[in-house]
Amino acid sequence: MEDYRKKYLEFLKKKKRMAPNSCEAYGRDVNEFIAFAEGRGINDITQTTKTDVVAYLHYLTQSGKSPSTMNRKVASIRGFFRYLIGEGKMEEDPTDSIKSPRIERKEVEYLSIEEIDKLLACPDDSNKGVRDRAILEVLYATGIRVSELIAVNVEDINLRMGFITCDSGNNKARIVPLGRPARAALENYLYGAREKLVGEDSEEKALFVNQYGHRITRQGLWKILRDYGQQAGLEHKLTPHTLRNSFAVHMLQNGADLKSLQELMGHDDITATQIYLSATKSRLKDVYDKSHPRA
Repeated sequence: MEDYRKKYLEFLKKKKRMAPNSCEAYGRDVNEFIAFAEGRGINDITQTTKTDVVAYLHYLTQSGKSPSTMNRKVASIRGFFRYLIGEGKMEEDPTDSIKSPRIERKEVEYLSIEEIDKLLACPDDSNKGVRDRAILEVLYATGIRVSELIAVNVEDINLRMGFITCDSGNNKARIVPLGRPARAALENYLYGAREKLVGEDSEEKALFVNQYGHRITRQGLWKILRDYGQQAGLEHKLTPHTLRNSFAVHMLQNGADLKSLQELMGHDDITATQIYLSATKSRLKDVYDKSHPRA
């Protein structure tokens, strides 16, 4: 059964060109199901039946797994069995007609434009403050992921043309425009604060560095945002994803189309981008309620 799993992961990596983190998550889910199947006396995974899958879902429920976690695991094993069918190892999909648990959709957390202005006004003029203002401006201007921001090198920035190149993993690079405030903040950081943080003789390639002149870490970035969120008096804890959400919602509110937003955010599937429509619909309803005489 391990041989099937390895070949499936190779398939995801090479044929589906899936990001390493996604492959790892799929592998974990498939591993867990295989272990469960073996516990039921199944020595050949291709002999799995619908009853086995239902039993697995019951087991996950009894283990206290959330609906979103169960949905992800079902999607993982469904992909695995469809791969086996495509390879001619199975004839019927045991996950066919299995319904995923219903998930209550959470509201998208994002900042208002006023809150963004408060946040961006927080950093001071110290080397750290200049760096932090550039970080905040870039996150809000581009909507890139925290992993992408950390991975950006100086050579990935083109200030003259006004864009940043970021890598989503698995050779999926995309170019995202930078607005004027972000370009100004980056120019101020690159030709001042960064040079002082890394030192004259450093060969560090990372765009954003810590106080020791090395590439900033995910944990370091989260702490920076948390502290500025508190300083700005934001109601909710500030995370990189809050700024990513704010970028998306504000783009839609100001007329961006869904397809363009999908490309800017690096979503493989447009359904991932559609979640931001709910936030814009809520705003339109508020506008209607406040503006229409018979609302």
